[in-house]
Amino acid sequence: MNVTEYTFLLNKPDAINEKQTRSLEKLIEEYPFFQSARAMYLKGLYNQNSYKYNTSLKYTAACTVDRTVLFEFITSENFTAIQKGLYEEKLAELLNINVVASEIVTYPISTSAVKTTVNTSYPKEVETKILEEKLEIGKPLVFSKEEKHSFQEWLQLSRFQPIERIKNPINKENHTEFDSNKKKKIDLIDKFIELNPKIKPIDKDAVNVTISIPTVPNQSYFMTETLAKVYLEQKKYQKAIQAYEILILKYPEKSSFFADRISDIKIVQQNNH
Repeated sequence: MNVTEYTFLLNKPDAINEKQTRSLEKLIEEYPFFQSARAMYLKGLYNQNSYKYNTSLKYTAACTVDRTVLFEFITSENFTAIQKGLYEEKLAELLNINVVASEIVTYPISTSAVKTTVNTSYPKEVETKILEEKLEIGKPLVFSKEEKHSFQEWLQLSRFQPIERIKNPINKENHTEFDSNKKKKIDLIDKFIELNPKIKPIDKDAVNVTISIPTVPNQSYFMTETLAKVYLEQKKYQKAIQAYEILILKYPEKSSFFADRISDIKIVQQNNH
């Protein structure tokens, strides 16, 4: 990729094709902190509906100085718009297909054949793959401008589990107590990040200082389908189930759709155990 092509793509990120996406991938391998190249590579993955997009979004966020700018970029119309040229090209191909003749073919289906189809059971691996495709796991996450909370949830690192290295059984209780205290501290840090409290400067003339503790907002306020998908991508199946349960109450008109998702997630969760 030369400078002219790179400059063109900076101005027209919606035109990034599969070949250019691969070129951008090689570029960021050589220059990992090249922010504009990472942003364009992200757009290229989005254009191709790539399974690599969600993971790449985390890497891009890690290399971005101001994540607010990144959030504005991935929720902008230029980013989320379908590649117009590619769409028109595919539409033209469909319209130019010449149909010589058509014939409706029907086949008699026996009762036994229907029963066999219904009762067909798949191995766990195949069943999980089918359900993951149905649940759209691996598809690029699409955030709206109102979903900063969902975006922050996706960027959260997986919680580290302390590793027990016990050589002397006598000290086992001390190690367990240490691990428990460490976990509590991690939970407190996670809660602090989630609440994102703002510290206001104290007025020098003030005598009495009142400390206000931020309250946890109503969970349903932040709950969206995107957040439920975030939990799925993170393999937090129980949280995803709870998310869809909240969505059933929030959007009763889609209750059957969300209920189906809950059933599918439970099967995937069981198969992954």
